[in-house]
Amino acid sequence: MKKNLKKIPQFKNEDDERKFWATHDSTPYLDWSNARRALFPNLKPTKSTISLRLPEWLLARLKNIANQKDLPYQSLMKLYLAERVERELKTVA
Repeated sequence: MKKNLKKIPQFKNEDDERKFWATHDSTPYLDWSNARRALFPNLKPTKSTISLRLPEWLLARLKNIANQKDLPYQSLMKLYLAERVERELKTVA
């Protein structure tokens, strides 16, 4: 039994496609009955290397806190930045 599926729209770019799928259910567009789980063992998150100059006292304090939490200091910095960015975005919205 073949389903009558809706045609997936043509998108101008990935942003438009992301917005579409964020607001639409894929069921009317795709037949999931033959779907198989995909594995991407070599896929790594996209990261950018930056150079950041910090006062020595601040870096020393970050390293101390990271040591107390048994975390690498760069991971702690990423965690702090992510938390602050989320907090800022909530106040702007």
